[in-house]
Amino acid sequence: MTTATVNIEDLRALIAGALETEPEEVTDEAHFTDELEIDSLLRLEISTRVEHAYGIPENDVVISGANTLAELHAFVISKVVGETSASPVIRPRPLSDPAARLFMFHHAGGSHLLYRGWAELFPEDWELCLLEAPGRGQLQPLPPVEDCDRLVDYFHAAIAPLLDRPFGFFGHSMGSLIAYQLTRRLLREAGPLPSWLGVSAYGAPSGEAGADGRSHLMSDDELRGWLRNVGGSPPQLLNNDAVWRKFGPLFRSDFKLLDTWAPPSNPEPLPVPLSVFGGRRDKLIGEDRLLAWRAFTTHFRGLESYEGDHFYLMDHRRPLAVAITAAMRSAAA
Repeated sequence: MTTATVNIEDLRALIAGALETEPEEVTDEAHFTDELEIDSLLRLEISTRVEHAYGIPENDVVISGANTLAELHAFVISKVVGETSASPVIRPRPLSDPAARLFMFHHAGGSHLLYRGWAELFPEDWELCLLEAPGRGQLQPLPPVEDCDRLVDYFHAAIAPLLDRPFGFFGHSMGSLIAYQLTRRLLREAGPLPSWLGVSAYGAPSGEAGADGRSHLMSDDELRGWLRNVGGSPPQLLNNDAVWRKFGPLFRSDFKLLDTWAPPSNPEPLPVPLSVFGGRRDKLIGEDRLLAWRAFTTHFRGLESYEGDHFYLMDHRRPLAVAITAAMRSAAA
């Protein structure tokens, strides 16, 4: 059994077979007991079928607590992939005793490959840790996470053992939100805090959930057109229907995370130095929204603007690395 065969549609068909109904009747979030009317005997039948299909003992399935198709899919993935074999932390240059660690968070629809080749631009005794959200890269078999708090939980558990020395967070676009929320989580739980936080191409929180739009509700044509207008997504992704069918749902999931996140009301400013970065021709985020981050930290380190659009960093890797290194060293001094 390979991870590629753990397909949610196969599980949908498996449940539909046990219920003697059509697969489309088994939606991802339908509760087994309340909506699908699965009683204890049917649950046992489904567990037996899962055991035969994936080699997972039926008792494990029964006690897993999975009550929806999505939950069952995640459980089967965790058993087949193995909780330790697929990590969301990619370390392109692992060090046994780094002087500092820099955790980098990618944008919506992206992956750790946004930062491919960056490790060589930082001090040799620093370890870069590139975070990968489920649904892409080596975590492709896992279902994407569409809730901000859940993704923060996921990353928090993964990086906790690595916070044993000075560290910083840098996020681009959606990654900025995750880095900010993860910092808030560490502060709330009295955990070690980053010595520096960098946010890129993402406006300071304001208003209600979805204040910046409802892109995850757009039609495919609208969403592809919007991504073309923003810039940064390769034409072969947006113009090739087959490629879009594969990656489009990932964009939509990530945009749902952004659109449904509810900003905190009157959040306490972070006691962490915070720097902001952006592109001068960014059509999504204006300078005023970037400068608004000033109210979210007790140590605002200013805004650095670069020529380019929302994905300006693709053309400014080296100066950005220099700026990040200087900011982290200054914050730790």
